[in-house]
Amino acid sequence: MGTIEETVEIAVPVRTAYNQWTQFKVFPRFVSAVRGVEQIKPTLTRWEIGLGPVSREFLTEVVEQRPDTVVRWRVLGTRVRGAAAFAPLAPDRTSLTVRMAPGDPLGITRRVLGTELGHFKEFIEGLGEESGAWRGTIRDGHVLPAEDRPDRSLVPHWPHG
Repeated sequence: MGTIEETVEIAVPVRTAYNQWTQFKVFPRFVSAVRGVEQIKPTLTRWEIGLGPVSREFLTEVVEQRPDTVVRWRVLGTRVRGAAAFAPLAPDRTSLTVRMAPGDPLGITRRVLGTELGHFKEFIEGLGEESGAWRGTIRDGHVLPAEDRPDRSLVPHWPHG
């Protein structure tokens, strides 16, 4: 099984597209096969997918996440890995490319992936803004601490005039 890949161009800023993508619980609103997503912790989600009377649950770990750039994941207990890469095309346009390897791991074909990305495009363009956001950074499956911003000047002493 090879890698499947699809790209869609979205008429929203990259930040908006990325922010919406990080709202995994909302996926059932635009991905027809997703029945539910439970966010267990920032790096771990439980997905329920199904078609008709057949359903399946699995855990997914986010192994890398860089705001406005990429979300990489793996399905625990399988060789399935995927990534969603975001690239600005203009201030109000984004390219979103989703890759999954090995291909067709959960019955997903290139055609289905393209259709579901089209649903995401319609969803976020229809909203015009994200329904939420998680701007954290994940590396090697670990959430990195947010950069501390000092609440006072870093200048040790204010110059006297």
